[in-house]
Amino acid sequence: MLDTMTFTKVLGGFCGALLVFLLGKWAAETIYQVGPYGESAQAYVIDTGEEEEEEDAEEAPEEAPEEPDVPFVELVAQADADAGASLWRQCSACHVNDEPRNGVGPHLQDLIGREIGSVEDFRYSGALPEGEWTWENLDPWLEAPRDFAPGTSMAYAGLEDDEDRADLIAYLYTYTEGAELPSGEDAAAEEDATEEEAT
Repeated sequence: MLDTMTFTKVLGGFCGALLVFLLGKWAAETIYQVGPYGESAQAYVIDTGEEEEEEDAEEAPEEAPEEPDVPFVELVAQADADAGASLWRQCSACHVNDEPRNGVGPHLQDLIGREIGSVEDFRYSGALPEGEWTWENLDPWLEAPRDFAPGTSMAYAGLEDDEDRADLIAYLYTYTEGAELPSGEDAAAEEDATEEEAT
């Protein structure tokens, strides 16, 4: 049973331990803290160059917007159909281009100049626009089919690289008899027209 003397010893031991702990805390703060909280200056500053970069950024004049890349018509005029043939492998899983036979997607034989969404015996999905297939509308279609025709069931995500799209379009043109890609003169004329619109 706990008597008064034992209780007094336990309480005294606890108070003594607490006093030692508080004194140790005070001694540690005195040794390792330079000054009062929040008011002391940093003893040593490491120069990282951030301030100089900020000053340079403020002083630097605003850069002119980047010139647009090569016009797409020029890429199409210079496109490599052989390079497009290797890109066609992605499309051949769903499309046929050398005969009028539908697969998962409609056949692409004689595609150029054909009315969009006009292959018989094929159920199209999505809101395909009106018009004919040309390099002008094949470009946005191949870049992002779901943006070109919202609601399309075509699972293809798109081909981001401009030159790759131009090469693939050049390859598709070879499977339409009589279809001709724009020439360098057409590209130059379109570039001139674009410059006139800009001015």
